[in-house]
Amino acid sequence: MTAVVLAQAAPNEALEKFLGMLVNGLSLGAIYAVLAMGFVIIFKATQVVNFSHGALAGLGAFLVAAFAVTLNVPGRWIPGAPEWVQWALSALFAIAASALVGMALERVFIRPMIGEPLFSVAIITLGIDIVVRTITDDFIGTDIRPMGDPWGATVVDLGPVVIPQVTIVQFAVTIVLMAGIALFFRSRTGVAMRATAFDQEAAMAQGIWVGKIFGIAWAIGAGMAAVGGMFAAMFPRATGVSAATAFIAFRAFPAVIIGGLDSIVGAVVGGLLVGLA
Repeated sequence: MTAVVLAQAAPNEALEKFLGMLVNGLSLGAIYAVLAMGFVIIFKATQVVNFSHGALAGLGAFLVAAFAVTLNVPGRWIPGAPEWVQWALSALFAIAASALVGMALERVFIRPMIGEPLFSVAIITLGIDIVVRTITDDFIGTDIRPMGDPWGATVVDLGPVVIPQVTIVQFAVTIVLMAGIALFFRSRTGVAMRATAFDQEAAMAQGIWVGKIFGIAWAIGAGMAAVGGMFAAMFPRATGVSAATAFIAFRAFPAVIIGGLDSIVGAVVGGLLVGLA
């Protein structure tokens, strides 16, 4: 009788372990996919390989921690709102701030380099990465900054697999972002961005403001980097944002290579494959 029980327990244990690893891999892959999509959008619009993507991810995660925990903005302005609503609004504020930083970096450092060799522009992004990471690390300090998210280490027990609540939120946000990007490229601005990526001179001849398209691309890319960095700094990946958060984007580069530098769908597929691997 004992042998029968052990024989039944072993397959169940193996199944639970497999499902747990599957969920963990998909969760990590979703982070890589979000980071890769932001990277690809910048490349599609500007043909620039943005090596500062990791620094923008770390900055975005830090801003979420600052807005949600340190400043409690806009939570302090809407007393009585549920905790998750206050936190979500703080996260949106931080993502918007990251997008503005991305636009500012493009305007100051990238746009003056239009017409220069792409290798030179890529080196500029390496310099941006060093500067942004240095400033962010100075603000973070030596202590890990908690994200203050309302889910914490809470999990959902589905029987054979246990899923952290934050992972469910992460999957939902990733799907929303994918749908949003798909709709964006069907919009007037999205079509202009695709035209700019195809031929900048022809796009300018058609009356497309290429500089504006560049700024929008960097804003979207920086915002998505912030989302990826935010989730990378949460349970079960970490207990908060630290200097190491910025390096998560470098792990997403293989996803970009697998999926293609100019393919949004490829970025998602590549991210999930790398996460599962």
